[in-house]
Amino acid sequence: MNFFRGVMGGQPAGPQPSGAETIQKLCDRVASSTLLEDRRDAVRALKSLSKKYRLEVGTQAMNHLLQILQTDRSDSEIIGYALDTLFNIICNDEEEEQDENPQKQVDDLGVQFTDKLIQEPENVTLLLTMLEEFDFHVRWPGVKLLTILLKNQCVQLQAIILVSPMGVSRLMDLLADSREVIRNDGLLLLQQLTKNNAAIQKIVAFENAFERLLDIITEEGSSDGGIVVEDCLILLLNLLRNNSSNQNFFKEGSYIQRMKPWFEVGDDNSGWSAQKVTNLHLMLQLVRVMVSPTNSPGATASCQKSMFQCGLLQQLCTILMATGVPADILTETINTVSEVIRGSQVNQDFFASVNAPSNPPRPAIVVLLMSMVNERQPFVLRCAVLYCFQCFLYRNQKGQGEIVATLLPSTIDANSISAGQLLCGGLFSADSLSNWCAAVALAHALQDNLTQKEQLLRVQLATSLGKPPVSLLQQCTNILSQGSKVQTRVGLLMLLCTWISNCPIAVTHFLHNQENVPFLTGQISENLGEDERLVQGLCALLLGICIYHNDNSLENYTKEKLKQLIEKRIGKENFVEKLSFITKHELYSRAAQKPQPVFPSPEQMLFDHEFTKLVKDLEGVITKAVHKSSEEEKKEEETKKTIEQHDSIVTQYKELIREQDSQLQELREQVSSMSSQKELMQSSLAQQLSQIQQHKDQYNLLKLKLGKDSQGQAGSQADGAQVNGLQTEELGQLREEVEELRRQQATLHSQLGEKETLISTLKHPLHDLRLQCIKVCVCVCLHQELEALRSQIQSQQAEISQLQTERTELLRRAEAKVTDNIPIIHDNDAEVQGLTEGRAGMEQQLASATSTVAILQAEKAKLQGELQESKKEQDDLLIILYCLRSSKMAGFNLIYGTSTYKVSHVVFVCPPRCT
Repeated sequence: MNFFRGVMGGQPAGPQPSGAETIQKLCDRVASSTLLEDRRDAVRALKSLSKKYRLEVGTQAMNHLLQILQTDRSDSEIIGYALDTLFNIICNDEEEEQDENPQKQVDDLGVQFTDKLIQEPENVTLLLTMLEEFDFHVRWPGVKLLTILLKNQCVQLQAIILVSPMGVSRLMDLLADSREVIRNDGLLLLQQLTKNNAAIQKIVAFENAFERLLDIITEEGSSDGGIVVEDCLILLLNLLRNNSSNQNFFKEGSYIQRMKPWFEVGDDNSGWSAQKVTNLHLMLQLVRVMVSPTNSPGATASCQKSMFQCGLLQQLCTILMATGVPADILTETINTVSEVIRGSQVNQDFFASVNAPSNPPRPAIVVLLMSMVNERQPFVLRCAVLYCFQCFLYRNQKGQGEIVATLLPSTIDANSISAGQLLCGGLFSADSLSNWCAAVALAHALQDNLTQKEQLLRVQLATSLGKPPVSLLQQCTNILSQGSKVQTRVGLLMLLCTWISNCPIAVTHFLHNQENVPFLTGQISENLGEDERLVQGLCALLLGICIYHNDNSLENYTKEKLKQLIEKRIGKENFVEKLSFITKHELYSRAAQKPQPVFPSPEQMLFDHEFTKLVKDLEGVITKAVHKSSEEEKKEEETKKTIEQHDSIVTQYKELIREQDSQLQELREQVSSMSSQKELMQSSLAQQLSQIQQHKDQYNLLKLKLGKDSQGQAGSQADGAQVNGLQTEELGQLREEVEELRRQQATLHSQLGEKETLISTLKHPLHDLRLQCIKVCVCVCLHQELEALRSQIQSQQAEISQLQTERTELLRRAEAKVTDNIPIIHDNDAEVQGLTEGRAGMEQQLASATSTVAILQAEKAKLQGELQESKKEQDDLLIILYCLRSSKMAGFNLIYGTSTYKVSHVVFVCPPRCT
């Protein structure tokens, strides 16, 4: 209470309590008070004292504060005070006032309190649950507290969060918070969480972190954004660096394409802010992470392809050739372009086609080389250009040939500056760094390319007026013998070692100069200082290559004579010791780590990454070659020849076995194919047999059905008759009916002739009434007969049409059955032949039936014509009858006995009396 009186301004009743006593009383109130307001006031007081009395609050109140987090979660205010208090006692604030014991280390105090809090993993889980509260006064202190815990004890806290249910997911939800303060602090928290922990990095990535972070970068203005963009980029680097799974997920998610707008720099590049430079620098690092040479070759090649296809490489080349770009951004852009094109033939070809916006336009490679050999340019920029040139030539024999071609006499253009001219100028300039860079660049143009090594032997240099030109190889050795700077000599020796390695012709050219071998042996045998040891080792390596790749074409410098020379003037052990100076050098291991040349100062720029590989490959074999005696070498050569013979024999047998294996594989495939065909044919055969049986059953049913329909027809069909037999019987019945119609037609013709003669006899005596009546009756009877004949012809025509329809349907069904029943195997050839012959017979019968029908139709047309003529004659007789009725003759009624009947009635009712 005295403390609160002092705070409220009241007079103290006695001596003032110390800070520790006050904190103890407040802790007692937090632990024992039943009212929430009292506990809240006590926690608020602890918060106000936590910065000044950090040690006391941490040691006495931490457990009580954690208890408050568990019991009073419903009150956001007291939870916020408790979290702020914990943050104050754990955070190492550099501006905080020193306590009474200044000898204590503040950093150690924060780590100690962190260790105390995370001893119980439930405490970390409790803090993670606090993040689920949306209240600002709870969530923000919780984020800050977890961030400082991760800074103090990252590894331990990562392990706890990793096993905590939904632990990482709760932290990822911070990125979706609409309050920028919480979102931004959440970014800082995730940065600490994802450091050097691949498991958490994968979980964060699969929680859609890439999508959210890229959206935030876009919303904040990309490279023109503020510190939030920087935090997002740092988090992306944490997720992608040395994590192949996340890199593949980033590429497969098409997130590389979303990086292109970051590098769209305008024409006016003046006034770059420090934040923009930082943001763009991190963006370039992010691109380099995806195509780093340390990644797997397949993943790197895939990312390089995506960057070219989406236009990202083109955009980077635009920045590379732009003006007004800051030096550090230009340097990082060159390094980025280098790794995007490294080992990718398509990207390397595109880079070779890029021109600088100059007048006249120059290739970008030439412009970059001009910067590399210019001693006024920054050292880091020159290193970046060298790295870019190395990456352009890495596994690019086409590019190597183009560079070497600019040095050949037939391709030199005096009116333009070429890459070869710049390299030669740098190789022989007064600047040692330019010498080293040009030598290493030219060595990369020869790397693993025997053709270009031989082509470079043709290069001739004019040293001065009036003197004959010398070869490039000879000029390099001349500079070595002049005793230039160590850096220059190291660069030239690396060039010569790369040049003559695995090239016997170049070795011969080098040994042909009588001064080279004495110079090398003199350099190796001397006892020089520490600075010259590396030169001695490189000279030993060069002489060892002359031994190992010697084809003994020069009599004075065969392998055996060179080894004898080493043994007499240097000593084998001394030679091997000097050779080992290379790998023992401190800068050798640094250069062997990664391809990019990174050196703290120009003086330390001595080794190239690719050259360290060459040394590693040659050191052992050169040592063995030097120690071998002539007898051992002869035995080795004989053994080598024997081995080559055995290898050739083994190779022949291998080829024979490979051919036999291929033939056997083909035969196996054929057997497998034939077996499958056999199975298919067997299954098809069974299916066809079942279908044939089904068709036979259907045919028998159809035959029985047709037999019932034609009960009045003569004869019965045999059990084994086919569809063509049934068709023949129907056609026979049709022919019989046609013959019957012909007979009826003939009868009608004879009757018609008789009636015509009778009518002709009745035409003249028109005055005789009886004869006229007879004529009328005869005509009417003839009309009746003709009408009956017409109806009979129509019925016969309908029957013929029905028979034709049935015949067509039967023919169609027979053809379908014949088509469906053709088997595909050779065992059913007899049945197929029978069906084919039956089908041919049916087609012949169909043709004959068609001709018969055509004849019947012609006869039908003829009968119809005759019928029309009969109709005309009947009409004439009816007119005559009408005239007779109008004249009212007396004899008409006497014959029929009544005058009340009409003549038409008399004719149709009493035709027999008329006759």
